[in-house]
Amino acid sequence: MKYQRGVSLSGLLFWGAIFGVVAMLLVKVAPSAIEYYKVLKNAKATAASVQPGTTVPEVRKAFAKYAEVDHLVDFKPEDLEVSKEGNQIVLSFDYEKRIPLFANVSLLINYKGTTSASGKD
Repeated sequence: MKYQRGVSLSGLLFWGAIFGVVAMLLVKVAPSAIEYYKVLKNAKATAASVQPGTTVPEVRKAFAKYAEVDHLVDFKPEDLEVSKEGNQIVLSFDYEKRIPLFANVSLLINYKGTTSASGKD
């Protein structure tokens, strides 16, 4: 006697729903995560390219040039915190991104980053 193999309809619906929710989250969260890594990359490039005696507006202007190349529209240079650590300029940022999922449900992600060598704010 041969036994049947395969997936039942209820199993197919269950795994299809799980796959759908995961796919929806990936599609909605991926652009926000990509933007975060662009901001971090641009902040590190800006910190590496400016001289220690550069003023805060000049640092923000340099970041704006990198942001323009990467098409960052949600993150503004004014959101950067510019400080000095020893003889180096340190850029850090801390912002929230709210991603609407469906109806009145949304996902809130806190993004933090710094160019400090210690990695702490």
